Amino acid sequence: MNEQPAAPDGVKSLEHVWIPMPDGIRLSARIWMPAGITPEGAPAIFEYIPYRKADMVRARDERNHPWFAARGYVCLRVDMRGSGDSEGEMPDMYAHAELDDARHLIEWIAGQDWCNGRVGMFGTSWGGTASLQASIDCPEALKAVIAVCSTHDRYEDDIHHMGGGLLTDTFEWGATLPAILALPPTSASGEDWFERWKDRLEVLESPLECWVREEARGMYWRHGSIKHQADLIGCPVLTVGGWSDRYSSSVMSLVDARPDKVWGIVGPWGHHYPDQGHPGPAIGFQQVALEWWDHWLKPEPTNAPWPQLRVWLREFDSPQNVLDMRNGGWIESGPPSDEATVTTLHLGDGGMLADASSDNETGWDVPANLLHGLASGDTGYFGRYGGLPLRQNEDDDRALVFETGPLDQDVLLYGSAEVELVVEVEVERSQLCLRLNDVSPEGTSSRVGVSIRNLALNDELDAPDTPQGDGPHRVRIRFHTGAYRFKAGHRIRLSVGSSYWPLVWTPPRFGDFRILSGHLELPVLGKDPRALSAPFPAPQAMAATNDIYVLSAPALRRWCKTKADGAVVVSWHQPAVATLYSDIDTAFSFETSAEHAIRPDDPVSATTAFTHRMEVKRPDGTAQVVSQLQVHCTANIYHLATSLDVVWKGQVLARRNWTATVKRRLA
Repeated sequence: MNEQPAAPDGVKSLEHVWIPMPDGIRLSARIWMPAGITPEGAPAIFEYIPYRKADMVRARDERNHPWFAARGYVCLRVDMRGSGDSEGEMPDMYAHAELDDARHLIEWIAGQDWCNGRVGMFGTSWGGTASLQASIDCPEALKAVIAVCSTHDRYEDDIHHMGGGLLTDTFEWGATLPAILALPPTSASGEDWFERWKDRLEVLESPLECWVREEARGMYWRHGSIKHQADLIGCPVLTVGGWSDRYSSSVMSLVDARPDKVWGIVGPWGHHYPDQGHPGPAIGFQQVALEWWDHWLKPEPTNAPWPQLRVWLREFDSPQNVLDMRNGGWIESGPPSDEATVTTLHLGDGGMLADASSDNETGWDVPANLLHGLASGDTGYFGRYGGLPLRQNEDDDRALVFETGPLDQDVLLYGSAEVELVVEVEVERSQLCLRLNDVSPEGTSSRVGVSIRNLALNDELDAPDTPQGDGPHRVRIRFHTGAYRFKAGHRIRLSVGSSYWPLVWTPPRFGDFRILSGHLELPVLGKDPRALSAPFPAPQAMAATNDIYVLSAPALRRWCKTKADGAVVVSWHQPAVATLYSDIDTAFSFETSAEHAIRPDDPVSATTAFTHRMEVKRPDGTAQVVSQLQVHCTANIYHLATSLDVVWKGQVLARRNWTATVKRRLA
């Protein structure tokens, strides 16, 4: 154990503690010990992620763990096997060993003499998903979890696919994850750290090929997706999301599936802990979490009758890249399916979206426009600054549009909107993109939701056993959950496109695409929503336990240009962000750039490139990692090329190259 100076409030920080796994691999933990632990022990909470407790997210750890420890909890931050200071290798996300390790960690923590046998688990993103996974048929010692910005459905609600369309975000993550895993352990983890680092680099793999190859929902994606095992949730779950982050769909879904075990909060923010929530308003996450832990982990539970669901009811915001504060307000409810009734709006002649259906013998053609999606913004997965959906009017001009007249009263969407269409396509593996927009009285179109469907898949997003055949067929597309007030005087618009680049990889070719009929189903609150019975606490200034200095934090830049040959290029660059941790004399920095290009007349001209750089500068040397990825495709094949250069003290220590050709079976 390497002990650091005492933190405020008598908390003792242990920089590195080994935790043995049954197969002999040791995981590295940082532990914060509260003052005055009794012989009976204290409850413990832990966070379990691959994001380098020593440096990469050290500042975030310092916001949470010492604060909980000062209030009576033993807190642990554990590096997953194959990452940070831990031993072993990581072949892919959510590997069997990773899920097994979580259970062993719970049992190890509960068995320590400083623990009273009651354990909680929490995290955001990967850590939140790991917490959800641990709740399935969980060990008896796991009494509660908090899952922030997590997914319960690795196929449809994760970073890789959307409705069977391949997200270009999967390529960014394909460049980023190997870079994280390639950085060195610290000398605090033992004198053999350098040899362990070299061993890790020799076996380091890129799972990108698997993510691209597994195009349909199957066992690969069902593994670790608790959507398919919600009946096995074994402990109370607080799941937290934000409407600017696509992972938010799990909150309402899980509350509906298990109202006896799951409580939910959805705010206006993106991929962040809620105390750092942006767009705001943010909330005091630590205070909310403490109330949760005190109720479930303390020997004498507190009286905490929480509402089943607390959400930010969004309203129209003028579309822009960055919003500091969202319009709307907090409401509370029971399970969404108990609160809302369905209102059906039919596609009609003249682009109408109306209560009554109308006969249409010819249908409507869906435009073939590869630039549909230029106003998409980000998915929100990476929590980048900005990237919100832009003004949708330009994308609406590239699409088939249906809309209501001005609403005579507010319409409150609450849950998952669904669209049912009868389509006729020349190319079976066509792509369908639906956007649900709010149009202001001035005519500004703002995106409320988006959904993609690869028409090679059935409604369950499984590959069909046999081709769908010629002629019309019926498809049903579900939007992610939402809570949104369409105000009186505004119009509800449904826009239908045939691609969504650069967010989603393009279909291999276009053909005739016609909608013969269809309708939109909106789950609507039929009464005024309930305001919060008690307001959320405001975010608080967290007392730093160590000196942390931001050396550089330049703003992310985005741009779009058209080249002389007509190709459209969408790019962004996050210049180097650097942080110094003076207590361990270590500086960590990262930098990322992206470029998506396409010729508007050629679906297979699309290319994507990412470069990700990381650096750790510490007293014993400087490690630098550069990961680069390029992707292009033909009508039938994805071509993937990834390179990884690892430098230590100015000398190349390792160089890895991964190339793959992946058949486009469904795309």
